[in-house]
Amino acid sequence: MAEEARWYVIHTYSSYEKKVADTIKQSVKNRGLQELIHEVTIPMETVTEITDEGPKEVEHKLFPGYVLVKMIMNDDSWYVIRNTRGVTGFVGPASKPVPLTDEEVASLGVEAKKEIKLSYEVGDSVKVIDGPFDGNIGTVAEISIPTETVTVNVSLFGRETPVELKFNQVASLRK
Repeated sequence: MAEEARWYVIHTYSSYEKKVADTIKQSVKNRGLQELIHEVTIPMETVTEITDEGPKEVEHKLFPGYVLVKMIMNDDSWYVIRNTRGVTGFVGPASKPVPLTDEEVASLGVEAKKEIKLSYEVGDSVKVIDGPFDGNIGTVAEISIPTETVTVNVSLFGRETPVELKFNQVASLRK
């Protein structure tokens, strides 16, 4: 029976995604519909924002106003979803539920993605705030997102010297 379960997209009122997801999960539990409704998720991404106070992990909804549900579509499961407070309908022509293809599920990012936002960029002046070069001011020469490092040219003994540091070891001098 589990092989029949497909992903469907539900449209909700803005900012009701978590409430809708929690209500559906509770309804499934209360009515014993675990065989029909397998998973309820809100596609999220974790973004690391680097501020002068340091790195901060922030969760963002990938698709505000939408919830993904993996379920077997029948009258009972349709009724539970459609009559959940905050749900405006299924995504599909004339609100007729259309399951997502495997390619769509993969591209929608049901799995969390990670994005990093920095308060500085190449060419900016930064201050080293941690490590052996603490207190030095330098210029950002290179930023490596995969390794989460930044190369900063600092002046040591009168010479420009490239130093590789972690994102949280430097702070922007921009105000």
